[in-house]
Amino acid sequence: MIRKHVYFSGKVQGVYFRYNTKKKAEKEGVTGWVKNLRDGRVEAIFEGPKDKVNEVIRWCCEEQPHALVDDVEVKEEEYAKEFDRFRIKHV
Repeated sequence: MIRKHVYFSGKVQGVYFRYNTKKKAEKEGVTGWVKNLRDGRVEAIFEGPKDKVNEVIRWCCEEQPHALVDDVEVKEEEYAKEFDRFRIKHV
């Protein structure tokens, strides 16, 4: 099990990025959260099996229906088993 803290940049707000990320994470069995930042980026924390977390991040970068991710920052953190589901956080 792993935990990754991720920042997505590009056309990622106003395009259902958070909603679609939540649906994909739930489908893959990944927990955590996603939220918009005031600077236009989207921040997320993903926890779960390594292959599933990496698949959600890859999907967010390459297959989001209406988004265009220009840059992604990924920081691996210590797995904390902090979440029981995936949710959208509001600013």
